[in-house]
Amino acid sequence: METEPYDLITMGRLGVDLYPLQTGVGLDRVETFRKFLGGSAANVAVASARLGRRTALVSRTGADPFGTYLRRELKGFDVDDRWVTEVPEHPTPVTFCALFPPDDFPLYFYRRPRAPDLEIRAHELDLDAIRAARVLWATGTGLCAEPSRTATLEALRARSGRATTVLDLDWRPMFWTDPAAARPYYAEALRHATVAVGNLDECEVATGEREPEAAARALLATGAVRLAVVKQGPAGVLALAADGTRAEVPPLPVEVVNGLGAGDAFGGALVHGLLAGRDLGTVLRHANAAGAIVAGRLACSSAMPDAAEIAEALAAGTGTLPRKG
Repeated sequence: METEPYDLITMGRLGVDLYPLQTGVGLDRVETFRKFLGGSAANVAVASARLGRRTALVSRTGADPFGTYLRRELKGFDVDDRWVTEVPEHPTPVTFCALFPPDDFPLYFYRRPRAPDLEIRAHELDLDAIRAARVLWATGTGLCAEPSRTATLEALRARSGRATTVLDLDWRPMFWTDPAAARPYYAEALRHATVAVGNLDECEVATGEREPEAAARALLATGAVRLAVVKQGPAGVLALAADGTRAEVPPLPVEVVNGLGAGDAFGGALVHGLLAGRDLGTVLRHANAAGAIVAGRLACSSAMPDAAEIAEALAAGTGTLPRKG
């Protein structure tokens, strides 16, 4: 029996991404697609594993060929899939995206009648492993419906007082029947998270604040949060720590191919940097570089960079490297 704790356990969304091989045309005109492992929680686990971290994912798939494909891909990426189980009642989710670089990548989620990853139940969680992990990464999507909501909050509560516990705000309005009701659930989750990560839209949903500095301070004021990371798109990223440490870094320039996986690459590199004990500015620069590299590639999961690629991008001053996937 393995007793070594995981560096990272992520919990949440998992599905198949279908990306077009044609750029600049609507899905009604696309003729060929490529499939990839997708879902924010899964991608963060892959990104961290690519950087040498021991990772695992808590999620669900359908009992179908797409579910088989996803579990095989997780193993191939060195992500432990022991807590990725089948929900026979629901099909594995599929997500299509259209590519209109540099900044328009509309998503079409097929998660009906219900996504299996929303069927994670609290009594199924391995809370001993969750407590022991060096980092837990939970998402706002996990709060959007039961039983996933209760399970997500239970995992976060089990981590209360333990560093590092990350809440990725991960706001997807189409997953909520009543978006106005989301804030109380975010507030409860933030009472148990030590790190909060989100873009300006997500911070506004969680705290009511959109100005970056105010949003970061609002996240720090929610309870246990000791580090607030606010992604500002073209303006870079801002991080404030409860001890007063502040870092703000600009984005790394890149020729954008598909911007959808950049935030997940950022997340995996953020976890890696925090575990490595790097100073906050260095953590953000490396995370930004990881995000830029993935934005310059078609895929998300299979495009996640290793440490050498991140170092190469920082040295070159650009995320446009030879493309993967």
